[in-house]
Amino acid sequence: MNIGRRGFLKLTGTTGLGLALSELGFDIQKVEAAAQEFKLKDAQEYTSVCHYCACGCGVLAYVKEGKLIHLEGEPENIINEGALCSKGVSQAVIPNSDQRIKTPLYRAPGSNKWQEISWEEAYDRIAKKTKETREKYWIATEKNGDTETKVNRCDAIGFVGGAQIFNEECYLLTKYARLIGTDFIEHQARV
Repeated sequence: MNIGRRGFLKLTGTTGLGLALSELGFDIQKVEAAAQEFKLKDAQEYTSVCHYCACGCGVLAYVKEGKLIHLEGEPENIINEGALCSKGVSQAVIPNSDQRIKTPLYRAPGSNKWQEISWEEAYDRIAKKTKETREKYWIATEKNGDTETKVNRCDAIGFVGGAQIFNEECYLLTKYARLIGTDFIEHQARV
């Protein structure tokens, strides 16, 4: 271990201060627990899943006055047992960020600028483009030699799932993808 004179003095002073405080009955763990309890007073607790990777780590989110104030690992979750990685912990800043986009953006063909549109307009555009693409690239039958087989599919549409999608949402998206005739369904966990 290579430590300089200044580092030695800092380490000695910090150790001495810690020992002195513990001798006076000053319990740091109790103070931290009390501060945490005060911070979370009157906050609503929500259970969720971390959205970074596909592990499915459980998180506890505490919301007060419409803002996320604290995020921690879910102790009851069998995957992470209350622990979170650095990515999972850092997701606490996302909901309160002033850079977070809250409305749909549209960039016209050939344009270099994004413009805000309403949710209704975004839903209408998605539905219209999906229907147009499905009708244009629909394959009803496929020939293999002399045999013609009914296939009813659209190879021009694909779905990519993400880690923030729950099992129930994955089930519904898969059903929808099959309904519109695509076999191309992938998930972030395999990337």
